[in-house]
Amino acid sequence: MILFQIIRILSEIIYIYSWILIIYILMSWFPGIRDSSIGRFLARICEPYLAPFRKIIPPIGGMIDISPWLAFIVLNLASRGINYLPALLY
Repeated sequence: MILFQIIRILSEIIYIYSWILIIYILMSWFPGIRDSSIGRFLARICEPYLAPFRKIIPPIGGMIDISPWLAFIVLNLASRGINYLPALLY
């Protein structure tokens, strides 16, 4: 029973973080918004997770960064794995 609660909490955390990541990615489309207090706060939350993906996939042409989308896909797969875990255990 407690395992299901832990899985539910982890799933909710990943869901919320996914939305934070989407907002942070969309903020890159608007110049100057990342320099706001909200932008800096989201950068502190998102950049440590995005950094390893940026090492794997550098920006295309020095301008187009697709690594956040890979990071989002990995986060989504982790969420699916966590949600599938109870089926494996029981």
